[in-house]
Amino acid sequence: MHLKSLNKTLFASMLIAASLQSCGERNSNNIASDIIKKDSLEQYAADRLATYERVRLTTNLNDLTPTDRKILPLLIQAADIMNELFWKQSFPEKDSILPTIKDDKTIAFFNINYGPWDRLNDNKPFIKGIGPKPAGAGFYPVDMTSEELEQSDLKNKFDQYSLIKRNAQGKLESVPYHVAFASELQRASSLLKQAALLAEDPGFKKYLTLRADALVTDKFTASDIAWLEMKNNTLDIIIGPIENYEDKLFNARTAYESYVLIKDKTWSKKLSKYVAMLPAMQKMLPVDAKYKKETPGTDSELNAYDVVYYAGDSNSGSKTIAVNLPNDETIQQEKGTRRSQLKNAMQAKFDKILVPIAQELIHPNQLNMVNFDAFFANVMFHEVAHGMGIKNTINGKGTVRNALKEQSTWLEEGKADVLGLFLVSEMIKAGELEGDIKSFYVTYMAGILRSVRFGAASSHGKANMQCFNFFKDAGAFTRTADGKYEVNFNKMPQAIKDLTAKILKLQGDGDKLGTEKAAKEQAIIFPELQKDLEKLNAKKIPVDIVFDQGVDVLGVR
Repeated sequence: MHLKSLNKTLFASMLIAASLQSCGERNSNNIASDIIKKDSLEQYAADRLATYERVRLTTNLNDLTPTDRKILPLLIQAADIMNELFWKQSFPEKDSILPTIKDDKTIAFFNINYGPWDRLNDNKPFIKGIGPKPAGAGFYPVDMTSEELEQSDLKNKFDQYSLIKRNAQGKLESVPYHVAFASELQRASSLLKQAALLAEDPGFKKYLTLRADALVTDKFTASDIAWLEMKNNTLDIIIGPIENYEDKLFNARTAYESYVLIKDKTWSKKLSKYVAMLPAMQKMLPVDAKYKKETPGTDSELNAYDVVYYAGDSNSGSKTIAVNLPNDETIQQEKGTRRSQLKNAMQAKFDKILVPIAQELIHPNQLNMVNFDAFFANVMFHEVAHGMGIKNTINGKGTVRNALKEQSTWLEEGKADVLGLFLVSEMIKAGELEGDIKSFYVTYMAGILRSVRFGAASSHGKANMQCFNFFKDAGAFTRTADGKYEVNFNKMPQAIKDLTAKILKLQGDGDKLGTEKAAKEQAIIFPELQKDLEKLNAKKIPVDIVFDQGVDVLGVR
């Protein structure tokens, strides 16, 4: 039976049943049932909607050529199709549930979350009759258990570019994305080909052409390489099934998303010097040689962009402010990655969220050390760190991602957080990065207090909870009786090294049990921190941002 034929009540009951079957592999807690019993779910949605700061997503278009201005709307149209596809992956019952919602604010909150679960509040349901979110989202049959797939004889059971469905006999089968979503992908491919015909930069033209083909074949390697090889383009688009955050059952299936970008060539030139230093940075890592024997690709780039359109997975929940791609480990080792700093979105989060949090929770003695340059550098080296460390286990368990399965994503984000700060420290010591290390530490502390608000359903939120609790236990910061946080500059450096080493070892050993233990013991919000975070809500400090975006905002047609 197709889920689209189910009525709302039956669908909700199936969601509840499926979620309970897979509760061992998902992030949930008992608060979800409390929300279901609330008298006013509309008030909950209204209150939570107010935690998002609306930002007009634009930039200076004066450097665009007349041809660029013709291409930009085509890229935005192609990106918008990724919204349609992500809905189908995250909540395929949108069209049957959305018409039943009558309250405008609940509708708006539903659209922000791409479904009836509050992504920045541990995926708690806010629509009456909806149970906990299935760990497998829309990638798997709602009644399928993880054991059923693991024990099946399906060849592509963990393929990143396919859905798992039931056939007429009820048996599991794998359906490639380019088959399941053929109509939408053909439209997106056609738009990219139109843009390619107009493109003046040869590298950009080649990438758009290959990416158009990749969308309708699920073969992305050639277009990923072409994307890394293009150097002189002003416009850019990241588009396709990329991250596996949405699949919390196996972290296997990738979700559709897109970013439309305009390169800031002045800032990008400033950042380029760090790329050549990657092999040397790798040797600095505070672990045994066997955990740092891999050499980062030397074709990596570090660029700054203004983002003018988010779509799909990237637009759901917490908004990304930096990107490190491609995710393919083989390409990373052979060609490197491109680390993209999304400067205008980063500035918006700093101004609207991080500074007010710091004013509320950072000790007055250190408040003046919070600044945007430190925030920018911390985020930049977070992305640098993604391409470093170890991608393949040292004991024959395969890639880190395959060995750690559903635990891999949040631990990787934790690695990038703390290893990035370690690299900042080393760059300042070497005279390669300007600034007072104390500013980077305090700004990082404020950043943790920002990101833990994303909750355990977010890999980034979970990673920051681990960092917070590890640093607390190490005495790297202290908390005053009135809830102000003060960094201990003497203990922070060793705590950074110790957590970096711990995570790299877990990854290198492919230690899934150890990672699960770390998640259970440290990737949680304890009552004292929760109380402090509630102060931020009481002060109506936004949790994240939501965009006014598109051709009308940019003034292009």
